[in-house]
Amino acid sequence: MPASLKKTALLIVDVINPYDFEDAERLVASARDAVPHIGELLGRARDEGVRVIYVNDNYGVWNASADELIQDVLRGDYADLLEPLVPDDDAAFVVKARHSVFYETPLEYLLRQEEIGRIVLTGQVTEQCILYSALDAYIRHLDVAVATDAVAHIYDDLAQAALKMMQRNMGAELSLATQCALGPE
Repeated sequence: MPASLKKTALLIVDVINPYDFEDAERLVASARDAVPHIGELLGRARDEGVRVIYVNDNYGVWNASADELIQDVLRGDYADLLEPLVPDDDAAFVVKARHSVFYETPLEYLLRQEEIGRIVLTGQVTEQCILYSALDAYIRHLDVAVATDAVAHIYDDLAQAALKMMQRNMGAELSLATQCALGPE
């Protein structure tokens, strides 16, 4: 199927985050820049009827629901980073336990069921979860786009290298959120 005819999903990775780990302050600083751009893409996706899928770590709390994870963050010190991105009732929610959005999750099945052949990656962490997810998408023959201003990083130099690798090695489309296509052009 030509890339221009493939359905697209917006993936929002690990934004439901309490930021209680080493290097969290570095990530928070970058997330503050990325959140408005993720929000812009999220608003466009909702307006255009594009599938929105949140893929989020559960931080080892295996009996927590998506709503419980969200409420815990909204009661915490970094609620402002989640408030503009809270999932609506139409969004899918996939729990992940490792870096890749695909590793031992039902995401691949969901994408196949909905005939989605292209994903737009947003969220965090560019040099970790976004990079590994882009690679896993690539090996599954999915087209990958990354909104470069809608991903947050811990280390800028590693994030820049990761973006370059995604583009060069995985054929990922890199663009600013305002220029990122969400559907067939």
